[in-house]
Amino acid sequence: MIQMYLKLNDGASIPQFGLGVYLVPEGPETVNAVKEALQMGVRHIDTAHAYQNERSVGQGIKESGVDRSEVWITTKLWPTEYGQGITEKAIDKMLNRLDTDYIDLLLLHQQVGDYIGAWKDMEKAVQEGKVKSIGLSNFESERLEEIYEIATIYPSVHQVECHPYFQQNTLKKRMEKYGTIIESWYPLGHGASDLINEAVFTELGQKYGKTNVQIILRWHIQAGNVVFPKTTNPQHMKDNFQIFDFELTDEEMERINALDGRKRYYHSTLAEQERFAQWTPAD
Repeated sequence: MIQMYLKLNDGASIPQFGLGVYLVPEGPETVNAVKEALQMGVRHIDTAHAYQNERSVGQGIKESGVDRSEVWITTKLWPTEYGQGITEKAIDKMLNRLDTDYIDLLLLHQQVGDYIGAWKDMEKAVQEGKVKSIGLSNFESERLEEIYEIATIYPSVHQVECHPYFQQNTLKKRMEKYGTIIESWYPLGHGASDLINEAVFTELGQKYGKTNVQIILRWHIQAGNVVFPKTTNPQHMKDNFQIFDFELTDEEMERINALDGRKRYYHSTLAEQERFAQWTPAD
């Protein structure tokens, strides 16, 4: 498999395409999915403490036979783990669950709680070599700018909902001068049929001999987004990754760009996020 990399603002090179394991349960299903993906040539696995499957991710990496230095692990801290001293201990627990000496990319999962204290501990973890790169997830309010104001290490990545119906262009402009790039969750609009069956994707799929999903994923790659569609089906996994043997033209990219603003699929207020963040994931 051909793998493409993006250069982050801290100098690291992140694999642009990977596997997500959100809602894949701890145990053989996650272990096998990670192992299959890595053996296919994928080099980026996205997980989180809240997904409750970090141990299986670590086990899948070990069983894959792929050297740890070739694998990029992204994971996320939950708000109950935010705060100076608290976050430091949470990172050590995370390293233990993943059974690794370092995390390639560590994100704050939600924009609530003591995210300032957490960010300071994350910067400390970078200095200590426990974490290579740090970033955010779901910081779309003015709290994003709060992080930039206090940061000595700017977020390298921001993971948010992003797809052709909701392309996050305003957010990209807010982050541009800091060099922060987008990682997309819901890259396919949560598998929504209205998005996937758009006529432009069907047309381009017929032109290039690809599925509509492959056209959307290729758009993400050319738009400069990091993506990691979730699947535990080896054939679907293989299909998702076969998007590096063709390229959309500038005109075709513009046709897809014109879909922006149709809708986003997930909505929540800060108050709802605060309530949700009170849940505590198990160690």
